[in-house]
Amino acid sequence: MVADPIALQLTAELFPNGISRYAIGGLLVGLGTVVIYVGTGIPAGASTFLESTLSYVSGQSRFQQYVSSRDWRVVFTLGIILGAFAFAATVQSGVLTTSLYEPGTTGELYEVGGVTLWSTDVQPWRLLVGGVFVGIGTRIGKGCTSGHGVCGVGSASKTSLVGVATFLTVAIVTAQVVSALGVSP
Repeated sequence: MVADPIALQLTAELFPNGISRYAIGGLLVGLGTVVIYVGTGIPAGASTFLESTLSYVSGQSRFQQYVSSRDWRVVFTLGIILGAFAFAATVQSGVLTTSLYEPGTTGELYEVGGVTLWSTDVQPWRLLVGGVFVGIGTRIGKGCTSGHGVCGVGSASKTSLVGVATFLTVAIVTAQVVSALGVSP
């Protein structure tokens, strides 16, 4: 079989650092989703994990619907947080090296007490505003990118297919507008 040179060129332009990091990440996300679904019978979604965690401190009925499964959801949420921290403390800081990631390319490295840490270049107020918009979007969209994008699309949910098409379109348009305005972190 001969590879199409136009497809190879397009792939090289879209993924200048190769596709292996995305393929490995996608496989790991898919594996995690399958493990959660097989173990619990519940599709994974990060916004549901947040709501179940809030059931510990709020008596509102919307948060109480997940009380029966909130313990494993809290473990999952902590796994997301600890996984991100472990990645930042090892790979992003340069303690461990991998061909899948070049340390220091997405922020700043600095040293505290002999430990190399990483910090994003994005201003804190932008992280806060972005987080609020994401939170509002997950409520309006009845779920998050992991719930709709991984589980919903994987099960051919019409709602999820429309949701994913909508948030991808909005994200692409927003990124183009922000780039055209010359906004940087």
